[in-house]
Amino acid sequence: MLGCSPNARRAPGAAVDRQQQDPAISGNGNLLAVIVEQRGRPTVELRDLRSGQRLPLRHLNRQQPHSSPSLSWNGRYLAVITQRGNRRMALVEDRVTGRAHPLRPPGNRDPVRVSLAPDGQRMAIQVADRGRWRVEMLDLSSMLEPDRPGGLRVTTPQEGT
Repeated sequence: MLGCSPNARRAPGAAVDRQQQDPAISGNGNLLAVIVEQRGRPTVELRDLRSGQRLPLRHLNRQQPHSSPSLSWNGRYLAVITQRGNRRMALVEDRVTGRAHPLRPPGNRDPVRVSLAPDGQRMAIQVADRGRWRVEMLDLSSMLEPDRPGGLRVTTPQEGT
């Protein structure tokens, strides 16, 4: 294994008691999103790595299965692929305002993977298009406030509600 340090060790706060997949860590290293099996369905779980506590997600409890989680810098935004009826879609949950932002890729294609920019202003979505993989870039700046390092806000709390 190239690049492995003999000093690497397990970080505190990560749950290791059940099967997990698709790990995503926030840019500041404080939050971990993983896909776990819950009642027979793949479900996103968000953990605070400092305390080890599971964090609540308002909009993702009923729209399963989940896949491909991605977090912004401070973990304010969690992007994930979810299911509504027969259609897969990307969804971004704003953990500060409590809003959910469902997103369909251009051409109404089903998303396969998502990657959220650290500031939450753009998202790459991998889609299948006529038997080929494509990546679509979405500009989220008109709907999401930037999630900046250090948690700096661009607007006041009254403007975000």
